[in-house]
Amino acid sequence: MTRTDLSHIDTWLFDLDNTLYPEESGFMSSVESRMTDFVVKVTGLEREEAFRLQKKYLAEHGLTLGGLMRHHGVAAEDFHAQFHDLSLDVLAHDAELISALARLPGQRLIFTNADGYHAERVMEHLGLTSLFDKVFHVHSFGFAPKPDPLGFERMIEIHGMDPSRTAFFEDSERNLKPAHDLGMTTVLVGRQAATSTADFVHHRTDRLTPFLARALLREPV
Repeated sequence: MTRTDLSHIDTWLFDLDNTLYPEESGFMSSVESRMTDFVVKVTGLEREEAFRLQKKYLAEHGLTLGGLMRHHGVAAEDFHAQFHDLSLDVLAHDAELISALARLPGQRLIFTNADGYHAERVMEHLGLTSLFDKVFHVHSFGFAPKPDPLGFERMIEIHGMDPSRTAFFEDSERNLKPAHDLGMTTVLVGRQAATSTADFVHHRTDRLTPFLARALLREPV
């Protein structure tokens, strides 16, 4: 395995779900199933049709929630609440990941399309809370979910980030494009990484932990 040179990076930006834990855990499948249940409840559609609408809103608005808010008057709080009691038992505490994150110099941030409660709950369960300086969730700077460039721009401005010294880790390829366009180093994470050919993806890895553990980092000041 080659060692990726990230010695120019001093801000480490991570997506949360399916990035800081593996997609294979199946946790997001449970989230998606509850989401479909919610769409059925709101629209009265059969489950198969509701699932298609769910994916349509995701493609058009960046989040299923965006479409539900715009077209069905759904309150964001009601939508997010359905996930707050999901069991986290499938998410394993990963000591090697914790060690790999702890060696990263500079600030470490989360950028998630979930709400703050979900992010805090998952991070606490994984033992990651103390490793991150800030969580930017979907409502942090107004409703501007990834891949909306506005969310990235607001985050950079408010936190004083230098995109040229920032690495962004994501499991969703399309969410990396605005980061690339702003000058960030982009890393696609997960089993789909090997087949990605997007020119806005700089690095690809199926497993986050060994990638971080082997990366070349800047020397401590």
